[in-house]
Amino acid sequence: MKFLKYLFFLLLIVIIGVSIYFGTKDGTFNVASSKEIAAPSSLLFETVNDFKTWKKWGPWMEQDPNIKIEYGTSSTGKDASYSWKSDVDEVGNGSMKTLSVTESLPNNKYGKEIHQEITFNTPFGDSKSNVYWRFEPIENTNKTKVTWGMKGEQSFMEKVFMSFQKQPFDKMLITIFDKGLANLEKEVQDQMKKYTITVNGITEYGGGYYLYTTSATRINQIGNKMGPMFGQIMSFIKQDNVDMAGMPFTIYNEVDQTNGTVNFSTAIPVKEKVITPINSDILSGYMATSTTVKVTLKGNYDYLSEAYKKAKEYIVKNNLELAPNGKMFEVYKTDPGVAPNPANWITEIYFPISKPQPKE
Repeated sequence: MKFLKYLFFLLLIVIIGVSIYFGTKDGTFNVASSKEIAAPSSLLFETVNDFKTWKKWGPWMEQDPNIKIEYGTSSTGKDASYSWKSDVDEVGNGSMKTLSVTESLPNNKYGKEIHQEITFNTPFGDSKSNVYWRFEPIENTNKTKVTWGMKGEQSFMEKVFMSFQKQPFDKMLITIFDKGLANLEKEVQDQMKKYTITVNGITEYGGGYYLYTTSATRINQIGNKMGPMFGQIMSFIKQDNVDMAGMPFTIYNEVDQTNGTVNFSTAIPVKEKVITPINSDILSGYMATSTTVKVTLKGNYDYLSEAYKKAKEYIVKNNLELAPNGKMFEVYKTDPGVAPNPANWITEIYFPISKPQPKE
């Protein structure tokens, strides 16, 4: 009997010791992982901000293809929510809710942010933690630093449970975050690669007055030159309270494929003729109504060359002739600042042609 008594006291001492050890052990945590992704911060933000996209890149979705997901009243923005149920132990059951969404602000060094609360349903009760996302545009690049983190405090039983796992808690989280960020990168970049080209055929372009500025450069530098040139025109328009009459466009005055150079004008339509100051870089022009072959590209500007090819094929196939003094031009129907996903950019390309003669 004495042996059992001593064994009981020994077991009690061990239990007390273990309780003191885990009870005094710091259970707070703040674990995060970051990745630089070649995509606009707005597009990455919009993707993460919509819970319905998570099934495409969420790391736990791969662990259980049969996971059951239910969305709340909203899946996007503040108060958006979803819950999941899984028979896979590593996935389990739980829910997530968006607590706040922060757009870019002057005093917010992280740019865009999302704060969420995640709840895991465990045998020890519900475990809640705070999840945070940060989207930081990297200057002078097309990349964004994306940070995914989670912070909170483990309960006593969670501290005991995690002590017997093969992998430390922080490393386990980082593994999940790294996998999720890699999946997010692939998902967003796959989205950005989508495009369609539509040959609209022969159309009449209405023309009208426009303000423009002209430059010459190498063909592969056009993109770098266009932004500042459009900025010049917009500054003039705002300063002089000029009314715009359409979306920006580019006129290709002369293209030398042999030497790889181009003379082009960036332009913005206006409602009426504008007299610009003498020696101003901004000039006023007028485009007459013209018969054109129109092609529409929905997608990144990288696919413009393919759209040109289809336009030329259409012209040859239909025995059409380019207008002797006609200049090919592009109209940008979508503002990239409003539509961050290049797959949604719409560019209309016009090739002026000699008006087809009516068939006798």
